Amino acid sequence: MLAVAIVGGLHADARAAAVERLLATVPGSVALHHDLSTAPEGTVVRTVRDATGVLSTGETPLVNDCACCALREDLVPELERLADAGLTRLAVVELWDSVEPKAMAEVVAAAGLRVTSVITAVDPALLLPYLGNGDDLMEAGLAAAATDQRTVADTWARQLEYAPVLAVLDSPEADDEDRALLAQLHPTARRVPVEGDPAGDLAAAALAGFDVEAAAAAQHPACALLPQDADAHGVGTYVWHRRRPFHPGRLYAALEDLCCAAARSRGRFWLADRPDTLLAWDAAGGALCVEPAGPWLASLPDAAWEMVPPVRRAAAALDWDPEHGDRCQHLVFTSPGLDREGLAELLDSCLLTDAEYAAGREAWQRLPSAFDALLEV
Repeated sequence: MLAVAIVGGLHADARAAAVERLLATVPGSVALHHDLSTAPEGTVVRTVRDATGVLSTGETPLVNDCACCALREDLVPELERLADAGLTRLAVVELWDSVEPKAMAEVVAAAGLRVTSVITAVDPALLLPYLGNGDDLMEAGLAAAATDQRTVADTWARQLEYAPVLAVLDSPEADDEDRALLAQLHPTARRVPVEGDPAGDLAAAALAGFDVEAAAAAQHPACALLPQDADAHGVGTYVWHRRRPFHPGRLYAALEDLCCAAARSRGRFWLADRPDTLLAWDAAGGALCVEPAGPWLASLPDAAWEMVPPVRRAAAALDWDPEHGDRCQHLVFTSPGLDREGLAELLDSCLLTDAEYAAGREAWQRLPSAFDALLEV
């Protein structure tokens, strides 16, 4: 059965090197690439190649003025053609710069094809510059659609954190700080060198197997495996965990300082005026995205728990509080030069005071809802 490995990432040179390495080391492998840079002209260009060179090229028209939609419509039939021919062992899907691997892995798996790996290619020297780049993809010429409102930083963060395998192209400019930042941002990832890989670790990783449903669950803020406290080569990761709810007004006033305090921060939190809503925190490039991510399990009736995925119930059980259930503040900040004490002081100042906390939930829910505009209520 055809194996499909997805290789993505904004670091184009590292991505290309990883794909070439796979073509050179996995017999019977081909690479498929859809170039979305031609989308303004109304088409997407597909290239299929193997280790010897280009096998075929073709164009597919835009679908609903969306280059990513055209990619989806064209990719699956191409993969099915390769599978039916029975001559290809591994199809390497090389994603265009800003295409995120999660969506493509789910599209491929939904078609009944076998995704065996998702790999993000990384040049450690570019890690911090990309995480700090708050430019819109449109401004950078990397938008996948006219309506694409993502930034370079948040796109790169998702590409990096979704993949269980990182193909590392260690450029001469990379130093220990860069490598420590990479290790702390995604500590559970398998990091495989693109060059100097005589054992074929990258090829093995490409064929190892991949669970699309488990990967999606691992991205949900309620059960994501967030990094732990760490400190190495000037890079720190600080985990801030509390039970008491945030005062919405004080937290909102502190958002700018909190967003700029670290290259990357993420997690889950709750507000006193919204005690039943789990809120996701996702910040990179100096910009913050706050979104409701469903209810806290503690707010649901017992009968509704059967509707919740087991991984979510397990995560809640591991962090259950007698008073608040799974409601908690769990925010993780990773950055060079991290000021842990300053972060802790600022975050603690945003919690309800003892008097506010003692007033009870009815009083909490009468607090001004400072986050209405941010949450588009």
